[in-house]
Amino acid sequence: MAENTAGNPAPNGAGKGGASASVTEYTDAITISVVNRAGAEVGTVSIDPKDFGGKISKRLLHEVVIMHRANQRAGTHSTLRRGEVAGSTKKVFRQKGTGNARIGTKRTNKRVGGGTAKGPKPRDYSYSLPRQAIRAATRMAILSKFVDKEAIIIDDLSIASPKTKEIVGMLKAIKVGKLASESGEKDITLYDGTLLIGTNGMDANVYKSARNIEGVKVLPAAEFNCYTVLKQKRLLLTKAALEALKNPVKPAAVPAAEEKPIVRRGRAGRIQKQKAAGEVNFETRFLLWKPGF
Repeated sequence: MAENTAGNPAPNGAGKGGASASVTEYTDAITISVVNRAGAEVGTVSIDPKDFGGKISKRLLHEVVIMHRANQRAGTHSTLRRGEVAGSTKKVFRQKGTGNARIGTKRTNKRVGGGTAKGPKPRDYSYSLPRQAIRAATRMAILSKFVDKEAIIIDDLSIASPKTKEIVGMLKAIKVGKLASESGEKDITLYDGTLLIGTNGMDANVYKSARNIEGVKVLPAAEFNCYTVLKQKRLLLTKAALEALKNPVKPAAVPAAEEKPIVRRGRAGRIQKQKAAGEVNFETRFLLWKPGF
């Protein structure tokens, strides 16, 4: 993720001016390479950081990641307390006269085979942060991939039928760097690390082709979240997926349900009917009240 070290220029020429040390602001456009299926660069795309919030908060990213990981916990851990383990509650031997130290039940946590003192029990670890904070963290995670040069745009990712071999060949053809070794430099490809592939909508052929490749995850751009984006080392997006991230579709507003009038009973019901019929002026009703009304 993008760093915010005092005195060092922001990566990729991005402007820096956050109010705190954990927040970095970016104003300059970010240039991302566009490649084809053979790995050749066919152009570039300019991204405005404002489309993704224009700033990155490490603290918010950390809190949202912790939330996602906590929500994934099953919480099924369980230990047996002293009242739940097998064994008699009878006193092992009498209190006095044996010469031994006094002892009570066999099921105490101090004895072998006894219960666990204050051990874990099944519980729910899930919780939720404010929705606006979660959405802001997702935009920050995507922006950090662009800033750190860990995102690549591909011009076309469509395939006719599910073929894992085609996706593997494409990932091996796209080079993202070099690794120095004793035998010389070695090209690093998308196949060598973890990767998140983002598509515009659900592409069944791409999903079925890449789902069994180790370290590769396929998701529609609309289903991105902070944890999924940061967990994978690199991000591969189609042009359509990039546009979907820039201009997310807002959910349709749900029409408000019509409220049914409350039908009252007794004296309140009679007043309600008279008010609806216009028989009584309710502004002066209490002034004209008389017994039997």
